[in-house]
Amino acid sequence: MFRFKTIARAALMVAALGTASVATAGAAGPAIAPETVAVPAAATSQDRRVRIHNNTGWTMLYFYASNVSRSGWEEDILGDDVLSSGSSIMMNIDDGTGACRFDFKAVFTNGQELIRNDINVCEVTDYYYRR
Repeated sequence: MFRFKTIARAALMVAALGTASVATAGAAGPAIAPETVAVPAAATSQDRRVRIHNNTGWTMLYFYASNVSRSGWEEDILGDDVLSSGSSIMMNIDDGTGACRFDFKAVFTNGQELIRNDINVCEVTDYYYRR
């Protein structure tokens, strides 16, 4: 599953931004850990495309990326879609402000939510969710 999505919805906020790195509500199974791979040579200051990889064993139901200067989450980038385990999706994390730093939030079918703050999307080209 390879798709390209754009977020340019800076004015839409959905929920208050949490400060915890990982929140688990009734989570089953092992925790999910993020891993980033920064490839500065391939990314430019204008390139905010990040491939999100789901290698957790669970389907990703929701994915949010919000500019760190915002006080809440943008809308779900996946929309009506989901990201199955073993799949990836290319996303253009660009809200039109020129910002490079975004907070990520992913929600999985096992009930786990992972929040990772201050991801530099101008430097990171791949972002991995793994067990």
